[in-house]
Amino acid sequence: MTAPLSVYLIAGEPSGDALAARLMAGLKDRLGEKGVVFKGVGGPLMQAEGLTSLFPMEDLTVMGLMEVLPKLPLLIKRINQAARDALAAKPDVFITVDAPDFSFRVAKKLKDAPFPKVHYVAPSVWAWRPGRAKKIAALYDHLLTLLPFEPPYFEKEGLPATFIGHSVIETGADAGEGDRFRAQHDIGKDERVLMVLPGSRRGEVERHLPVFRETLSRLHDLMGDFVVVTPVVGKAADLVRAELADWPWKTIIIDGVQEKYDAMAGADAALAASGTVGLELALARLPAVIGYRMNGLTAWIARRVVKTPYVNLVNILEKQEVVPELLLEDCTAENLSAALADLYRDETLRQQQVAGYEHAVQALGYGGEKPGHRAADVILTLTDR
Repeated sequence: MTAPLSVYLIAGEPSGDALAARLMAGLKDRLGEKGVVFKGVGGPLMQAEGLTSLFPMEDLTVMGLMEVLPKLPLLIKRINQAARDALAAKPDVFITVDAPDFSFRVAKKLKDAPFPKVHYVAPSVWAWRPGRAKKIAALYDHLLTLLPFEPPYFEKEGLPATFIGHSVIETGADAGEGDRFRAQHDIGKDERVLMVLPGSRRGEVERHLPVFRETLSRLHDLMGDFVVVTPVVGKAADLVRAELADWPWKTIIIDGVQEKYDAMAGADAALAASGTVGLELALARLPAVIGYRMNGLTAWIARRVVKTPYVNLVNILEKQEVVPELLLEDCTAENLSAALADLYRDETLRQQQVAGYEHAVQALGYGGEKPGHRAADVILTLTDR
């Protein structure tokens, strides 16, 4: 009788938790519930698929130089702890999911380990620090990429890479029920609904909510009344609830993935911090404006190293600004409110965004097999299952 496939997984943030959970589900679909066992580090979604996390994933959920420095001693401790645990587990395959600053340091400590090592989510070498392609090629045996143009950057460095599609296409963001959302919250058919998505990390929320609030104040002066809808997630949830408590507009705070997608289907436009949510908005075909602010030092560095003209993946895939991006010093209430007002007033702009969305999500694998299952098939090939 064949022993269950032993998989060691590490994810360091909510998006990685979701990716890894879908890979885990794909492996269980292929091998059966008893055909695979999991160890490692992950969040609630991975734990729901059968992982007992070595330590809280939230210990790793930091972003930006100034945010990382205070947690550096803990991060070093967690790197050593994860590497020791993976070696002791002797898995059939070791998989890190995104969180490169943490993942690569663990993988480096496992460089001579006998099991295959896989990284899921390619570093954005096409945007900045192209030398990372060579670095990662020395650490891993295979790379799973979310974007169709990424494999050649790594294959030329000797690292086999497989485009498996972006997991956002299997989230259900395209299947929200807007009428249900409006009915549940007593929102009239003619009332404007604006989704406000300030980010999932506390630092992002702290930077974005003040400018987003001023944006809405200006938008109200330009357009009149609207209903604000904001999803909350993770450790930032209490902060969002507290900040929105005294907003002067009708404000609905939602908690849960399905209701978020229902809200997207029922909204007229969105104001969002840059991130994976931009692809969820694309799947929901919800016209949006993207803003993003960083810590001053992190922003100074980013301006000097980032090579791509866009940060929103729809724009990157389409090679043009389908979705307005207002970043760093351009992320002002005046700019954001003007862009949102244009979206409300100009149907042609809205239709152009939706057309760009359609093309972009097709390029990400929309309509094909689930990326989690494609990723599982790569893992099974690597482990001769």
